[in-house]
Amino acid sequence: MSILGVLGRIADIVLVSVLFLQIVLSIRVVRTLVQHIRHRREGMRREREMLAWPLPPDDELPAVLVQIPTYNEGVLIRRVLDAVVALDWPRDRLAVQVLDDSTGASAELARRAVAECQADGHNVTLLQRAERTGFKAGALKLGLEATDQPFIAVFDADYIPPRDFLRQCMRPLLAQPDIAFAQARCDYLNAGQNWLTRAQEIILDSHYAVEQPTRNWTGDFLPFNGTCGIWRREAIAAAGGWHGDTLTEDLDLSYRAQLAGWRAVYLVSVGAPGELPDAFSIWNRQQLRWNKGYAQTARKLLPGIFVRRGLSWHDRFVAFLHLAGVTYGVLMVIGEGAAVIDFLLGTISWSIVIPLAAMGFFLGLAALIGMAFASRTLLGSIGVRRVTEDLGPVLRVALVTSWMHSHAAAQTAFGVLQGLLGADASFLRTPKKGAGLDPKVESSPEVAE
Repeated sequence: MSILGVLGRIADIVLVSVLFLQIVLSIRVVRTLVQHIRHRREGMRREREMLAWPLPPDDELPAVLVQIPTYNEGVLIRRVLDAVVALDWPRDRLAVQVLDDSTGASAELARRAVAECQADGHNVTLLQRAERTGFKAGALKLGLEATDQPFIAVFDADYIPPRDFLRQCMRPLLAQPDIAFAQARCDYLNAGQNWLTRAQEIILDSHYAVEQPTRNWTGDFLPFNGTCGIWRREAIAAAGGWHGDTLTEDLDLSYRAQLAGWRAVYLVSVGAPGELPDAFSIWNRQQLRWNKGYAQTARKLLPGIFVRRGLSWHDRFVAFLHLAGVTYGVLMVIGEGAAVIDFLLGTISWSIVIPLAAMGFFLGLAALIGMAFASRTLLGSIGVRRVTEDLGPVLRVALVTSWMHSHAAAQTAFGVLQGLLGADASFLRTPKKGAGLDPKVESSPEVAE
């Protein structure tokens, strides 16, 4: 056989292998959807019971620290501070930290916002760093070293927690001492702004309203979303604390805590709205950071998960499928390259490739549409309305989200490879534009890097 013939056969084997692996990753999503439908009624019943558990009297409630890590967020800091200091919790048991790594005018805005809250009698402190060592994880770690509260709530600057957030999310933590963290549902301030934010609403609802609650109901590893959650300090310490060696410090810590024997709980009924990227370039940047961080975390944790004693093969397999899902874009790029070579050299196995490609496409599309409708069914049951509710808009936007998934996967493939190979990475901030704020007044956020 000629060299070109050998090359073609290799390309054909690679293409078939990639298509098979993509089907496996699609089946993971289908499995999640099936599990969601199967466990939804019982899972939501247990959550209603959990949220009805009584709290101790106010004078017996534990102290809570709220950490707000910020980086060039402008006066979004003041908006989140206004929401946090208004949380329904005894004043003498609520402390707030602004962990600010800002530069330029945003650092001064942070100082001013904290000073104004202090003048109003709130227990708010500001920690500003000259060097962003460890990025967000480094800031959170520094804040913990300066305090001793047993529970720590975390909010990114663009989120606005409802007043009853602590009274809702603290119930399972106080009732079950083996729970490491309680994660609330991330919601959206500007979902109806444009086609991009509407598409993100569907994409993220598949995670926040289907995948996350399903993981909780079935006992699978539950990732922390980095915001809108409360941690038990003891669990953070037992897991080794915040690490700054990945761009997804939240995913890393939540896995380490659960590997150490702690449990986690997800409360889909409790939502806190935040801001969605409203420009494609900003969304692309966010996807790059998330996917690269996932790859870094997979590289860091998967070897230990596979050899860990006392961990079932089911848990190992589920963790592998979850963390390895980030390789979809790499597989896509490899598969497309192999397909071109295979086709040009005339070695493509059409009888195998076409069925596999068709199966992968229809599985992926069916899973995407199924997740969209499942999320709306669940959210509707708890009284949450969405911008895209009816069949027609959901189907149209689902097609857009399918393209967005493919585009993001291809765009972030190189970053994923860097993460898998252990390359260092800098934190690329997702600029916020202050959804709901008047852009003509001082309340506009700083968006420069």
